Amino acid sequence: MAYTIADLDAVKRAISSGELTVSHNGRTVTYRSIGELLKAKADIEAELSAAAGNRRGGSYRFNFQTLRGE
Repeated sequence: MAYTIADLDAVKRAISSGELTVSHNGRTVTYRSIGELLKAKADIEAELSAAAGNRRGGSYRFNFQTLRGE
């Protein structure tokens, strides 16, 4: 299932209000706890980030060389 920014906003509103029920586009989901809502928020953010092609974290390694070959 592809999530949208509107789905993320609905979950964020529920978290900020303390509600466990989220309704959006005719769909209603009732979560068991705020922790479950927070996990859903993280999952939605990860999927949206992946769909946008954004990478999180990472590291780079640079190799420098002098003109003498050192």
